[in-house]
This record gives sequence, structure tokens and C-alpha cells, in this order.
Amino acid sequence: MSTRRSAIVIALALLGASACGAETASQATPTPEPTQATSESSSPAATPTPAAPPEFIAKITKVTRDQVKYSWREGCPVTLNDLRLVTMTYWGFDKKPHTGEMVLNASVAKDVVSVFHKLYDDRYPIRRMELVDVYKGDDYDSIDADNTSAFNCRAATGSTHWSQHAYGFAVDLNPLENPYLNADGSNAHKNADAYVKRPLKKPGVINPGDEVVRAFAAIGWGWGGDWSGIKDYQHFSMSGR
Repeated sequence: MSTRRSAIVIALALLGASACGAETASQATPTPEPTQATSESSSPAATPTPAAPPEFIAKITKVTRDQVKYSWREGCPVTLNDLRLVTMTYWGFDKKPHTGEMVLNASVAKDVVSVFHKLYDDRYPIRRMELVDVYKGDDYDSIDADNTSAFNCRAATGSTHWSQHAYGFAVDLNPLENPYLNADGSNAHKNADAYVKRPLKKPGVINPGDEVVRAFAAIGWGWGGDWSGIKDYQHFSMSGR
């Protein structure tokens, strides 16, 4: 083979090797770049934590004459100095916190506040909590409005003796949902007719042995729902009567 022919063969061989390498390189699969969808799926959005409701707040202050203008008078079994105004948070039927007021005997105010603190933490609903003076001291009107209240210088229902309310030693809680029943099962408030049976699973209703009864029992108070004959499902008192 001549020198010239050898040179041509070598050149062709080199050219073929170069072309083969180029073809192999062009067939290589490139590494894909991460897409936006891949990035998002690997980092899901965090679910926000719901805000906790406000904490229970209570304040105990002395009572002024104007605050008990209708519910207290001369001759009542307690003096103004024996009473305290309690302003505190309660959980409403609308599942929101509200601020209410009631008047209690000074000697039991802290204990009763502890009960309502427990009920607030349990999310037990209360319709309203206003001084009975909003109703000019009229117990019937206060009950008809489903008002939770305590002190009212009056006689016990159907009696000439002082009620425990007259001392600030009793609370009536959700009186519409927890009516007073006569021995024959009747009640004076027709808007409460749907709530006369027990046990009854409805919001605000008090049943034997439930968290409301246990909370008051923890401070030594009895429930009118335990009475024989007459039933006073709304009523809790220090004496049990």
C-alpha cells in the first residue's frame, strides 16, 4: 500500500469514529428539570390551627343600691353588704362567649364562680345571665325570658317563707330548658312545655347526674330535680331547697 493510500484510510477511520461519537451523544437522554407541580406536591400547605375561645373571666365586687333597686328592700333577710355582684363569662347557645351578671351572697360567690368556670370549660350553653332587676324584680318575667339569675328577695314558690334566693344562696339556671313542675307535672310557663321530661338530650337541659349537677354538688349544693313530688329542674341551692 502506498503512503498516500494509507493516509486516506486512516483519515476515513478517524472520520467514522467521530461521527459515531456524535450520534451516541445526540441520543443521550437529558436529566429533566423539576416541575412546579412536583415542587408543590412535595410541600403540602399546613392547616391553620383554630383559635381557642377566650378564657373564663370573673370579677366579684360590692353591690350598689341601684343594682338591686327592685330585688332588695328593707326587711330582706340580708343586707346590701352581705351581697356581691359577680360579672363573668358564660358560653352562649350561639357557641360564643358572653359576659353576664348575677348577685350572690358574699359567702358563696367564689364557690359559685368556680361552678360557672367549669360549665364554661365544658361549653355548657346558657341563654342569658342578667340581674333580675332588668325585669324589675319580677321572677315570672325573668324565668319567661330564660334568664339565669340568683339573688331576689322573695318568698319561696307557693310559700310565705323566704326563698333561698332571698339570701343569695340559690341559682336558677336556664329556666326555660329546666322548668319548675308542680306535683301534677304542670308548669306555669307554656314556652317550657317541650322540656318537662327527664332525661332529655337537648342543649342547656340539666339531667340527673350530668356535669351541671356534679359541678354544683362539688361545692355542696343540691338540685331541685332531686326533689320528690315537685320538681324544680332549674334550681340549685346551698341548702338543697
